[in-house]
Amino acid sequence: MGYGRFAAMIATSTIVMFGLMYLNTWAVEHVFFSQTRLWMALLMGATMAFIMMLFMLGMYPNRRANGAILAASLLVFGGSLWLVRSQATVGQVAWMKAMIPHHSIAVLTSARATLQDQRVRHLADQIIATQLREIAEMRALVAEIERSPSPASAPGLPPRMP
Repeated sequence: MGYGRFAAMIATSTIVMFGLMYLNTWAVEHVFFSQTRLWMALLMGATMAFIMMLFMLGMYPNRRANGAILAASLLVFGGSLWLVRSQATVGQVAWMKAMIPHHSIAVLTSARATLQDQRVRHLADQIIATQLREIAEMRALVAEIERSPSPASAPGLPPRMP
């Protein structure tokens, strides 16, 4: 098995992992591109490349190439972890597009959970109603902002929390 095949395997798996992260959304219309999910897929792909290379070192005799793959995996891991944790690339529309599938997951788990205690069922129903309302609000804001972008900060809004 050559290095090209190894790279194709990692790339394919990373793309598949990115798609799999959307399977637990409540509705297809709640699926939006999410930078955070992309960074997480890269983080997982880098981790997989590192671990697989360690397990398959005997299959790949070129020590320099192996070292480069391990080093690149660590760099991609570190960079994608920083991007996930810092959210440095995520603006207001990207944030809402990432939050919609996140809220949709809460709807799915709350709707499908087998809850016996009526207090817990009531809480789950409140979560469903709140998340669906917030999804609708974010979708409307995304559409509005994409039609006519507004200034970065609007008067009367509370300051951003650290």
